[in-house]
Amino acid sequence: MTEIEHEPAVAAELFGERIDVARAFTASLAREGEERGLIGPLELPRLWTRHILNSVIAAPLFHGSVADIGSGAGLPGVVLAIARPDVKWTLIEPMERRVTWLTEQVDALGLTNVVVQRARAEDVHPAEGFDVVTARAVSALRTLIPLTAPLVRDAGELALLKGMNAANEIDAAQKQIKKFRLSDVRVEMLGEGVLAETTRVVRARVR
Repeated sequence: MTEIEHEPAVAAELFGERIDVARAFTASLAREGEERGLIGPLELPRLWTRHILNSVIAAPLFHGSVADIGSGAGLPGVVLAIARPDVKWTLIEPMERRVTWLTEQVDALGLTNVVVQRARAEDVHPAEGFDVVTARAVSALRTLIPLTAPLVRDAGELALLKGMNAANEIDAAQKQIKKFRLSDVRVEMLGEGVLAETTRVVRARVR
C-alpha cells in the first residue's frame, strides 16, 4: 500500500484550532479516496502538499455564502469549510457516489456550516446569488465561467483555484469574461514562501 505523505508542519499553522478536523478528513481521504474513485493512486504521497494545503491556503479569500462547483472529493470545499466555520458553504456535485462521500464527511466531521447539493452547476438557480463561487480542477476557464458566474450575486466574486496555465486561460477566456461582465480579472499567487507548491487563484468581480 502506498504511504500517505507525512503532515507538513505548516498545516497546523494554516488550520489553527481546526487542525484535528483537517487531520480526520485527510485520513478518511487517504483511507478511502482511491477505492471510491475520488483521488488517483499517485496522490497519497502528496495528499497534504498537493491537495489539502493547496486548498486551505485560499481560506482567507472567502466570506458570507460560498458555492463550490464540482466538489468531488471535497477539494477545496470540505477543506475550506473546515478552516472557515464562519462561512456558509454549498457543495455542488452531480455524481451520486461523490455526493454520498461528501455527505458522509460533512456528518462525520460535524460541519454544520455545509450543505451538499446534488446537481450540475447549470441547473442551480439560487434565490439569492452567492457571495463567492469557487471551483478547483473542474475545467478550463472559458468553460468554467459560464457555469460559475451566473451563481454569483451582483458585485460578488469568483475565486477559482487553477494550475500553472491560469494566465493563459484568462487570455483564452476573453469572450466569456466580456459576456458575463467580469471585471478586475487577475491571478493571485498564494503561499509563496509558505508552501512547497504555490496556489494560483483566478479572482474576478461579477457585474
